Amino acid sequence: MPGMGSAGGLGLVGIVLVSHSERLAHGLRDMLVQVAGEEVPIEAAGGTDDGALGTSYDRILVAIDRADRGAGVLVLTDLGSAVLTARTVLEDRVANDAVLVDAPFVEGAVAAAVLAGTGAALEEITQAAVEARDVRKL
Repeated sequence: MPGMGSAGGLGLVGIVLVSHSERLAHGLRDMLVQVAGEEVPIEAAGGTDDGALGTSYDRILVAIDRADRGAGVLVLTDLGSAVLTARTVLEDRVANDAVLVDAPFVEGAVAAAVLAGTGAALEEITQAAVEARDVRKL
């Protein structure tokens, strides 16, 4: 049943977009909401706390907590240090319901959001995001 997730009636899998750019993260979030719908919990965690380029531990942590509806959270990153910051956040969290996925930022996020909207499980959504790397554009 859509919207129930496959985690026994829990909410949909959440998605967190970690980027060095606040505008990039929010722009991608806007696109995903149009593709997957408002019911999929998608959070942007871009830029630093003072609005500069970079990543923020606190923004990532808050975004994961906000996206968590009980079915898990998929975390996608854009570049190197975003991965390091996201890993640190995930290592420090008590809950282990969020996963960092090695997938292309835009294509992986679109694949994940579409599948999350169907109520798919975290493992299936993670796999779809990873497989997006192999989808040819030309």
